[in-house]
Amino acid sequence: MKYLCLVYYDENIMKNMTQDEWDALNNECIACVDGLTQSGHFVDGAPLQSTDTATTLRVRNGRATATDGPFAETKEQLAGFYMLEAESQEEVLLLAEKIPPARYGSVEIRPVRELLTQGNDL
Repeated sequence: MKYLCLVYYDENIMKNMTQDEWDALNNECIACVDGLTQSGHFVDGAPLQSTDTATTLRVRNGRATATDGPFAETKEQLAGFYMLEAESQEEVLLLAEKIPPARYGSVEIRPVRELLTQGNDL
């Protein structure tokens, strides 16, 4: 089963890191992806640019409206994602523990559902 692991952290903490600390964290992320790839668990993933580059789009009554920034003000911001393949919720939890930015924020883990032409579950 596929699981999406959404990585959240406080961007202010990251902005206060030295360049060496930031580079070390990013190198840990690269090594984590390498390990997950070698074990056959990594499907896809990417870091995101900061929330000051975000745009939120809403469509209401057939009309699209775009606003600068993320949807909501939060303590932690979405920083990136890992798409993992795991046999169970227990296995994906063990894999997600290895995602380095989890030390600075959180990782939201959600099973991916198949999108069907009909008969979809909520």
